[in-house]
Amino acid sequence: MATILYNAVHYWLVDHPIISQYEWKSGQSPGSSIFFLSTAVITYLSATLLLHRFPILPSLPSAALSLAAAAHNVILCLLSLIMAAGATLAALHQTPPESPSWAICLPAGANAPLGPTFFWAHVFYLSKILEFVDTLLILLSGSRSRRLSFLHVYHHAAVVVMCYMWLAAAQTLFPVGLITNSAVHVVMYAYYLLSALGFRPPWKRAVTDCQITQFLFGYLSSGLMLYFHFTGPGCSGMWAWGLSTLFTTSLLVLFVNFHLKNYGREGKNKRS
Repeated sequence: MATILYNAVHYWLVDHPIISQYEWKSGQSPGSSIFFLSTAVITYLSATLLLHRFPILPSLPSAALSLAAAAHNVILCLLSLIMAAGATLAALHQTPPESPSWAICLPAGANAPLGPTFFWAHVFYLSKILEFVDTLLILLSGSRSRRLSFLHVYHHAAVVVMCYMWLAAAQTLFPVGLITNSAVHVVMYAYYLLSALGFRPPWKRAVTDCQITQFLFGYLSSGLMLYFHFTGPGCSGMWAWGLSTLFTTSLLVLFVNFHLKNYGREGKNKRS
């Protein structure tokens, strides 16, 4: 029974022709053009800043807002779970037996953006645009000024660019980021879902801890990747990896600052 279930899951997440024969084609695949990327990010930033500065959107009644938030969070929680499972199975499937380090160091010049791992990277990239709804829900709430932080807006805008580079540059190490970030988002959106339903899970701090931990794990993985890069034929998309590392570092600083403000001595006793 377990084998039948695994085979079914593997087929729908890895072996299905749409997934197994996937190929990223710049300018042809959905959302693959620079124009689409820049339009999405600029529109998000412009709309967010304008609607925050000029709050013309009415605040939704709490019941309607909770319902909308619950629906949004359950979709992203389930999608994150599917992406985490799909990316894990795909990376294991696509790793050549003679190159077990494939997920950490995609071979330079020998890795076209095709196959199931890149399919899930594409889904992940498009899901980051869906996450813009996070910001819309804040703008529709009565606490928009308190909840809409620089970290929130910066993270949502910049991560779309980072995910685009994973695909466009066949960026090395992206399978690790894809799997860990999807897994963390399962925890995060599960927390938001329960909160929207009126519960207050005791693991709010654990969400931020998981986010910080994934960044630190990324640095460890990068160290191993650099070893493979300089002792072998090289890894692909190193320029994109460099930019992603700068972005990750900026996020780590912001998340650590958020952690210290909110949980350092328990928010300094909730600001006294």
